[in-house]
Amino acid sequence: MINKEIKDQKSSEEGAGSDEGSKNVDITVDPAQEWEVPQEASAAGSDPLAQRVAELEAEVSQQKEQAGRYRDELLRKAAEFENFRKQKERESLMAASRALENVIRELLPVMDDVKRVLQFASQSAEPSAEARPYIEAMELVKKNLEKWLGDKGVKAIDSKGMKLDVNFHEAISQIDHPEAESETIIEEYQTGYLLGEKVIRHAKVIVAR
Repeated sequence: MINKEIKDQKSSEEGAGSDEGSKNVDITVDPAQEWEVPQEASAAGSDPLAQRVAELEAEVSQQKEQAGRYRDELLRKAAEFENFRKQKERESLMAASRALENVIRELLPVMDDVKRVLQFASQSAEPSAEARPYIEAMELVKKNLEKWLGDKGVKAIDSKGMKLDVNFHEAISQIDHPEAESETIIEEYQTGYLLGEKVIRHAKVIVAR
């Protein structure tokens, strides 16, 4: 009886020892074994400062590109404005030139009348005392007109004794003249004028046949 109890006790102790051994599992890790880390985990675990620097560099590059586009657009607009300004200046100068030319054209007949009066007075006999003040007044008018025209760049076209030049002269008649060569201007009927280098009125002349 006693032997049986001893055997049962030993059997129970061995069973307890077996349970404890099953609970303590020995896991050995080989240090030489390589472990692969997923790419997502590696990126997630990267340095946040380096990532922020990369983002800022990309943003700076984008801003530089945008600034370059703005600069090109600004230069294009500036060139367009400069061309527009120059065009308006040319148009303004041309309008002023046309206005001046029109005024001069309207004054030339007045100059013609003044010259005719003085020419007629010089061909007549000695003017009377009553007529002299009027003649002197006409001479003053002629002088002032010539000065005003000269200040504006107007000058008379040389005609008498010159060869006919259709760029400056208009022949209204031809006559025989033994002392003059053919196409030579022997008389000026109406004075022509230049405004700078532009003919604003051709001289009307009579030429030798």
